[in-house]
Order: sequence, then C-alpha cells, then structure tokens
Amino acid sequence: MSFLFGKKPDPKEQVRKWQSQLRHEMRAIDRQIREIQREEAKVVKSCKEAAKRKDLASTKILAKEIVTSRKTVSRLYANKAQMNSVSLHLGEQLAMVKAVGQLQKSTEVMQLVSGLVKVPELNQTMMELSKEMMKAGLIEETINDTLESTLDYDDIEEETDEEVAKIMQEIAGDVGIQLPSPGKEPVGRQEEVVEEEEESELDELRARLDAVRT
Repeated sequence: MSFLFGKKPDPKEQVRKWQSQLRHEMRAIDRQIREIQREEAKVVKSCKEAAKRKDLASTKILAKEIVTSRKTVSRLYANKAQMNSVSLHLGEQLAMVKAVGQLQKSTEVMQLVSGLVKVPELNQTMMELSKEMMKAGLIEETINDTLESTLDYDDIEEETDEEVAKIMQEIAGDVGIQLPSPGKEPVGRQEEVVEEEEESELDELRARLDAVRT
C-alpha cells in the first residue's frame, strides 16, 4: 500500500519476494514431474505387457504416450532451469542493491522472463512478476511486445514415427521379443486388434497422464 502513496517498496524485499515466488513454482514443477513419471511407469508396464502379446497396435499407442510424457518432463526441466537462472540473476541484483541502493536494468532477466511468460502453466504468475519487475525498473517495458505472442506458444511437439518406433524397440528389447513390422498383425487379430477391455485400460492410462501433464 505504501507504493500507492508515493513511497517506493524496498528493492531488497522485492527481490526476496520474487525469489520466493520462483522457488514456489519450481517446487510445483518438481511435483508435477514426479507425478508424470509415476504414471509413465504404469504406461511402460502396460506397454511391455502388450509387447509380450505381440499386440502391435496397443504397443504403438502406449509408446506414443511414453514419448509425449518424456517430452513433457524435458520441457518442465527446461522451464525449471530458466526459473533458476532468473533467481540467480536476482541474487546478483540483491548484491547490487546493497552496493548502490537500487535495482539495475537486466537484459538477461528480461529475456528469461519473456520466455517463461509464453509457458501456459506459468503465464499468469510470470505476467504478474514481469509487471512488478517493470515497475521496479529491472526490465524494460518492451517485454509487452513478447507478451502478446503468448497464444502462439507450441505446448508440446507431436510425436514422430521415429521416436515412437525407438520406444517400441526399447520395450521389445526389455521383454526379449521381436515385434511384428507395422501393418503385419499376428494371425487372428486382423479384425479386432485391441479387445474392449484393453481399450478401456488404455483410455484410463491416457486420461491419467493427460491429467498430470496439465
């Protein structure tokens, strides 16, 4: 409230507040990663079971889920690394404040925050953080040009056939079998590749993964 009446907030307190917010978000990312990896372990188990049955269709569906899951985890780790970089730069700013009494403009922080604003899960938090940093003079207002492109963010790249094939071969190697080539289903399964119960299990696994990825 003091800021509203003309008194500027203490820059040291601001920096510590921002670092606390970033740590909170990084802990949330760690929790999300653990949840995704737990669900992925279940999918891997089901994928191995499908591979043992030489059920190519089910194995491929589950392999796609594994690829998507691992891409999500990689993206989350990248987001966390960026947030950690922002926190480190803020630590440098804290030392600067103690020396000169005010925050200094930082191109590095602006670039990092601009990238994090584009992440759907972090958009609201980083937008608020960026506005506070602009008011404090830490980053330039030109960051607004970047904020407008938020809706263009590509959440997760589509799985490629090559990546899916690689996962399928890894699974096949783990269970010590050779999967049939695509398009060559085992005899007796051409008409119905995946049984109704198996489809239900696949849908349930995919739903759980989707839930923890969002």
